[in-house]
This record gives sequence, C-alpha cells and structure tokens, in this order.
Amino acid sequence: MRRLITVFLAAAALLTACSDGSGSRPLQVTDQLTSATPAPAPEPRTEPAGTVVPAPAARHIALLPEQHTLALAAADQPRIDLFDTRDPRRTPRTVELPAPASSLHPTPDGDTLLAALPQSDTVVRIDPRNARISQRTEVPGSPADVLDVGDRLFVSRPGEDDVAILRDGRIQQRVDGFPGADDLVRRGSTVVVLDRLTTSLTPIEISSGDKQPALRAGEGATNAVADDFGRVLAIDTRGEEIMAFATEPLIMKQRYPVTGSPYGLAFAPKRDLAWVTLTARNQLVGYDVVGGEPREVHRLPTVRQPESTAVNPATGTVYIASATGDGLQVVRN
Repeated sequence: MRRLITVFLAAAALLTACSDGSGSRPLQVTDQLTSATPAPAPEPRTEPAGTVVPAPAARHIALLPEQHTLALAAADQPRIDLFDTRDPRRTPRTVELPAPASSLHPTPDGDTLLAALPQSDTVVRIDPRNARISQRTEVPGSPADVLDVGDRLFVSRPGEDDVAILRDGRIQQRVDGFPGADDLVRRGSTVVVLDRLTTSLTPIEISSGDKQPALRAGEGATNAVADDFGRVLAIDTRGEEIMAFATEPLIMKQRYPVTGSPYGLAFAPKRDLAWVTLTARNQLVGYDVVGGEPREVHRLPTVRQPESTAVNPATGTVYIASATGDGLQVVRN
C-alpha cells in the first residue's frame, strides 16, 4: 500500500511539471542539460548465461525474426553486422555505412532495417537479404532516430531541436522543441518522443503532426519501448528506475526501482516481460509487467557492458550485445 501511495504522489507531482506543449521551455530546470549515459561495467566475475559468440563492440541491436537475422550496429564504426539466428556462430555478413549508426530498428513489416547516421546527415534502409543499403535519404540536422509510419518517416533531429516528418524523401513538417530527441516509439495514434536532454516523453499525433503536452520521465531517461498494454516503458538510467506511461493521454502509471544503472530495454510480448540490462552489474533482469507493479522473475549474468538487448517475440530467446567487444550473448527461454 505504501508503494502504491508513493507512486500516486510521484505521478501527481510529475504531472504538475508538464510543459504547456509549446516547446518553449525544457522540463529539466538547469541551464546545462546533460544526457544520462550507461555506467561503465566492472570485469565480469560470473560466466554469462546461455551462449556467447564472437561479435564486435555494439551499442544497438535489432531482430528480424522472419528473416532469421540479428543486426548489430558497431560502436563508433560505420558498419552493421548481420548474424544468422539459426546459427549465430557463423561469420556475420557486413553492411558498410557512410557513418556510424546512432539507432537501428526493424520496419513494421519486419523485412528491412532503418538506421540513423548523424555524422552523415543521412537515414538508410537496409535489406538483410542482400546485406546492402536499399535506400538513402538525406536528413540534415544530425538525425538520431528514425521511425517508419505508413508512407512517412519520423526523424528525430537534435541538431535542429525538432522531429522532422518526411514523405517521399522530403520534409513535410517540423515539430519543434526537442533539443535532445532520441528514441521514437509508436504507440496507438501517436509517436512518442523520448528526449534525453530534457528527460521527457512527448506524444506527437501521427495524423496531424500536432505536439501534445510532455511529461517528465525520471532523472535521466535513456531508452523506451512499447508494450502490449497500451503503454510506453522507459528506463531512467540516472534515477535507476523502470517507468510505465499510458499514452492517450500521457500519464505515468508505474515507476519501480532498478539498481545497477539500467540501460538496455526490450519487451517480450507473449511472456509479458520487460528485459532490462544493468551495465554496472553485467546483468540482465526480466520483469513481469502484467500486475500493479513490475515483478522480478529472472536475473542473469551477461557479457561485459551490456548496453543493448533484443528478444524474439515467438520463442522468447534474448540477445544481449556487449559494447566492449566481449561478444553476443544468446539466452534461450
């Protein structure tokens, strides 16, 4: 009961800190906004669970189950490595990029990958069948993330403090007021923007491009995903919490402590599990998120510096990538 009261009061306090939707002021009260970053990992003391295969240092991971492909975006290197999930030990195919990728996502149809390349002001579409770039789109403003929504692309652009909406390769609309826009998550009729600098979530209506009121997301939010309950799950790395937000309207529903510098986040729909990596502990924790608050049901040792994770929705297999080059970890459930 005490926890529920605390959550309610915290949510109420956060709601009073919402912006007016104009984008004229940040939610973080400081003149020098800084994004949260994952804690450096210690040397592992326990063998990682499951199987570990050689892989380059990676900070982003994406799974295409129908293509039997797991994609890793190399840390600070202009390349994507494509692993065969049927035999992860096989030498991965490599896709050379114009610049390093700051994000990596499968498209809604599960056939291709989208990556944002801020150093080259480009977003690219990658075809895993031939391991080649199938489309390049110039997007000035250091694009940080890109989301495929119907016949449009939503692109977060920290260099322009906005989210750009493109159709046929051209910017049709700009939504201002996002100095640190990073993750873009589709949830219902909105695209939810996670801004790491203001540590906030802001919905944008897909149909109109209208910006909705924002809500503070902890002390240093870093990653977000959609779950199967109409919510967006977000990680507060600096405040060491996992949070759940309803999006229509945007309301914080849950916040739960997760010590160990949580960072990577993935959702397993058939098992209703949120998988969270802890870089300060080299661990992966699975939380059942069905009830009134998250409930820990798994805790596994990982490869060093686990900054990204993905899960196969059909099999429950979890993949964890090391950002220090200590391998790709495969945990079958």
